[in-house]
Amino acid sequence: QVQLVESGGGLVQAGGSLGLSCAASGSIFGIHVMGWYRQAPGKQRELVAAIASGGTNYADSVKGRFTISRDNAKNTVYLQMNSLKPEDTAVYYCNTAATTRDYKVRNYWGKGTLVTVSS
Repeated sequence: QVQLVESGGGLVQAGGSLGLSCAASGSIFGIHVMGWYRQAPGKQRELVAAIASGGTNYADSVKGRFTISRDNAKNTVYLQMNSLKPEDTAVYYCNTAATTRDYKVRNYWGKGTLVTVSS
């Protein structure tokens, strides 16, 4: 099994910045993709950003404002969020597709961290 622990959520004013981090631990053989999703009240969970060896992918709504990065040695993914808007308010979930030591690839989710952007 793989555990994902997120940190860094909180309350910020519009135009401000916030950073999230997510550390993966457990029976990891290899991590393929790490990413962030978010779910606002009454809305479906959506991809915010993802990072793999081939590069990064961002939702159109966050391009130019958010930056995803990864520390492979620490199995940690980061999300730097700048120029935050009230519509960025959501619970942010860390996600990874990882191969565990039984050589099976599975999808894992963190418990989520709340980001609130006030206007």
